[in-house]
Amino acid sequence: MQKMKVALYLVLALTLLVGMVGCGPAATEAPAEPPAEEAPTAVPPEATTAPPMEEAKPYEGVELSLASMTDQYVAAFRYLIPVFEEETGIKVVMDELGYVDLRTKTVADFVGDTAQYDLMTVDIVWSGEYGANGYTLALDDFMARDAEEMNLDDIMPVAWTLGEWEGKHYAFPLAGYANVLNYRADLLAEAGIEPPATQEELLAAAQALTKEDGSQYGIALLGAGSAGAQDFMAFVQQHGGTILDADGNVKVNTPENVAILEFFGSLFDYAPPGAADYWWDQRESAFRDGIVAMMEGWSIARAGYENPEISNIVGLVDITKAPVSEGMEPQYGFGGWGIGINADSDPVKQEAAWEFIKWVTSEEVQKEWLRHDGAPIRRSTLTDPELVAEYPWLPLMLESFEKGNGDYRPRFPQYSIVEDALGTYVNAFLTGQETAQDALDKAQTQIEANMP
Repeated sequence: MQKMKVALYLVLALTLLVGMVGCGPAATEAPAEPPAEEAPTAVPPEATTAPPMEEAKPYEGVELSLASMTDQYVAAFRYLIPVFEEETGIKVVMDELGYVDLRTKTVADFVGDTAQYDLMTVDIVWSGEYGANGYTLALDDFMARDAEEMNLDDIMPVAWTLGEWEGKHYAFPLAGYANVLNYRADLLAEAGIEPPATQEELLAAAQALTKEDGSQYGIALLGAGSAGAQDFMAFVQQHGGTILDADGNVKVNTPENVAILEFFGSLFDYAPPGAADYWWDQRESAFRDGIVAMMEGWSIARAGYENPEISNIVGLVDITKAPVSEGMEPQYGFGGWGIGINADSDPVKQEAAWEFIKWVTSEEVQKEWLRHDGAPIRRSTLTDPELVAEYPWLPLMLESFEKGNGDYRPRFPQYSIVEDALGTYVNAFLTGQETAQDALDKAQTQIEANMP
């Protein structure tokens, strides 16, 4: 009986336990997700704007020294260098030098391996000397590496003579000059004279436009030193002559060149007193001052004639192609400047210098280069509608570039020997110390004595 009571109590206790479990809250399923449209909108964390990525400036802090000729394009350098510095972080310190000082200081830098200058403007006629002596760095590897971004095909073919020697480029085209005839449109119109198209017409117009009282002269020319030598060589080219023989040897005292020198000298009869000793700046001053009716010269000067701060002939000037000898196939003198990198500069500075060259000669920057007294090298610049509207003489320059001759002054390494001799003896002829024949005979003797 005792055992049955225990069993009964156990059954009763078990029954109560099960009932308690059954009476508890029923287990529930996980609630279904609300419809999408009822779902609570997640609140994103407060939006933050990442700072803009700065353009890489791999040569930031590098300082370059630039030796520049004080030609008109130096004004464009003054304007653009600060812009370049801001964009790249590269510092460019410019040393502005006259023609003779530029050559003297840069050659001393090259020969002494002092790397005082990292960049330098290079006259077209120095191309062979700089290349043959390894003064400036051959840029061809840089050009090949960056050809896609540089649009090299846009550069006028003749412009490559601004630094090329034996197939390599020791300076990059910077400022292309066309040899043109500047003339006072008002004075020619008053005299009933058409702009001269031939050398013979040039001489006749110079005579007709010269006044006996000295108030007006027909033409301004160059007669001093290297300036006179270069002017004479331009006239040799315009008469269809050459200072080289068929084998490429220098031969300045040919009968043809003697006759051209005599013609050149006859123009000085209608030039201002002292023109036989004119350098480039003096010739420009004579024309800008308004005492001269005509002047052959480089196209870069054209914009300056419209600047009242430096010119008395604003609105009175026009230009035409440089006159050539009657019956000659037109061919126009081409000159100007390249920009080179010192072969002795540190490789990092050479890379930074190349960045400057690429930037200043780019299609985008060339528009501002031209607007600040630079000279063009690209077809796109010469044909840009906005620029043509601003500078209506650009189509004439384009034609002169297309028919330009960048080799009438030979760009070989010995060019300075030729220029020095002609500079001395052309001036001796112009000042009455020598006949044309004797002057060129003595120039030839000096050249031969100094040729390697």
